[in-house]
Amino acid sequence: MGVDGVIGEDEGLRRRGCSCGKDDFLPEESFKSWGNYVQALKETPNRFMNRVLTRSLDSTELHEIKARSQHEMKKNLSWWDLIWFGIGAVIGSGIFVLTGLQAQQVSGPAVVLSFVVSGVSAMLSVFCYTEFAVEIPVAGGSFAYLRVELGDFIAYIAAGNILLEYVIGGAAVARSWTSYFATLCNHDSDDFVIIVHSMPDDYSKLDPIAVVVVCVICVLAVLSTKGSSRFNYIASIIHVIVILFIIIAGFTKADTKNYSNFAPFGVRGIFKSSAVLFFAYVGFDAVSTMAEETKNPGRDIPIGLVGSMAITTAAYCLLSVVLCLMQPYPKIDKDAPFSVAFEAVGMSWAKYVVAAGALKGMTTVLLVGAVGQARYLTHIARTHMLPPWLAQIHPKTGTPINATIVMLVATAIIAFFTDLKILADLLSISTLFIFLLVALALIVRRYYVSGETSTTDRIILITCLILILGSSIATATYWGVSENNDWVAYVITMPIWFLATAGIAVFIPQARKPKVWGVPLVPWLPSLSIAINIFLLGSIDGASFKRFGIWTCVLLLYYFFFGLHASYDTAKELGENRIGDGWKRVEEGQSFSTVTASGVSLDEAK
Repeated sequence: MGVDGVIGEDEGLRRRGCSCGKDDFLPEESFKSWGNYVQALKETPNRFMNRVLTRSLDSTELHEIKARSQHEMKKNLSWWDLIWFGIGAVIGSGIFVLTGLQAQQVSGPAVVLSFVVSGVSAMLSVFCYTEFAVEIPVAGGSFAYLRVELGDFIAYIAAGNILLEYVIGGAAVARSWTSYFATLCNHDSDDFVIIVHSMPDDYSKLDPIAVVVVCVICVLAVLSTKGSSRFNYIASIIHVIVILFIIIAGFTKADTKNYSNFAPFGVRGIFKSSAVLFFAYVGFDAVSTMAEETKNPGRDIPIGLVGSMAITTAAYCLLSVVLCLMQPYPKIDKDAPFSVAFEAVGMSWAKYVVAAGALKGMTTVLLVGAVGQARYLTHIARTHMLPPWLAQIHPKTGTPINATIVMLVATAIIAFFTDLKILADLLSISTLFIFLLVALALIVRRYYVSGETSTTDRIILITCLILILGSSIATATYWGVSENNDWVAYVITMPIWFLATAGIAVFIPQARKPKVWGVPLVPWLPSLSIAINIFLLGSIDGASFKRFGIWTCVLLLYYFFFGLHASYDTAKELGENRIGDGWKRVEEGQSFSTVTASGVSLDEAK
């Protein structure tokens, strides 16, 4: 299809607005008829190879892909908005719900070190996200970054886990919202849920209040991004005031004797807690999706992302220290730790302040998550890996209404049924997986540029990356399966990681320098981010990995029957599938020569 055809189709989309016809969901050539679809399925291997070996360009994400939404998002956010979005996105149910359980049963007072480990991992990921968000300020966040550096297929798998992360994270926070609301109303945490004894235990507590909360958040998110920012700003200020109250009031009741047995569960307990408590840091990546709506991305994004994460980490460490100083760790309540701690020291009235603060925090987490997840979905739909109907931007509000509603409906359904523990464990896997891919993509971005990186440098880079990943996986695996404190394996795996990272730093010149803001100490910081994220993955239970595997299988089924063919047709229509020099183009990071824009097959191309 030529350029005129593309323009005509775009005009047709504008006329349809927010209609729900077949062409709004499957407008591509492969789905025009059953015959076309059968032919597309026959070409699946060649098409799959094309998508695996195709890398996007910065300019493509910034212009062509963004233009498929028909309307621009409004640029009305500053660094001040982003800092408060970051605080609102991160400080939520994680600190108020999971801290008690981990301190009581897994790490003891050393839970503060668990927050430090998780915080370091999160901050390293923030650095990686920030450089990408400044260079490629689009709504797609990590999906767009991975498309540019690691290719379409890897980006799609990451995209599926990004969406899972947001749905599960929102559902977990919505269920926690109900529990704290019950506490505020002087009820037990389960008083406002409906228990269905005929259903499995992990899915038997139905939560209608969580559904109502998600629906209210949906209305706020679709009306205006700036309006959401103002609401988040006010709610976050109240939340910060409550956190300061907890810290100051808590220290007045501190007893240093409670720190006499600082790490009762040893080093292993500290790292096990850090993997679970990573849930408390989830959400900052939502801020990177707002880059498209930021007035000055080069200045505002680094300040917003790094600043909000530094504030959050400091707050978490202080809160965990206060909790363990107020009560001996065996007496900490695992469901409402701060409320019970204040009650234990004679400040029963403070539990209502804590509950109110937790509700404010969880409300802002839900709101920022709703804004971020809709923008991820919008950018994914722009590539036609998902139906383009989801990419439409409303001309009046400047927000992706369709994507927002779809994501929050999914969140409400999960929140209605599923237990918090299942949600928290599965969320951590998806998040850590995405963060390690973004760190890997940053190393590729700095050391590999089409047409500039030599064959020798490319081989060294690939070898070193394989060694970094392999040594990190070996370290995490040994940690996960061993029950003793034998350090022999680490003496082998850690030097391999160090030498592989040093190999990149010493033997490969950087092919690309950041234009505005860059991660310091590359490749060391992104390589360390990869190692820590994989290490934390090794501390998560096996059942969560099984659920992660099932979700990945679902993603692959959709991809091979729909997403692959839709994105392939879209790339073909825009001339991205170019005939050329075969694997030479693949090595240079360009599109694999399986077809031409006119539809030449692989055999004909050869």
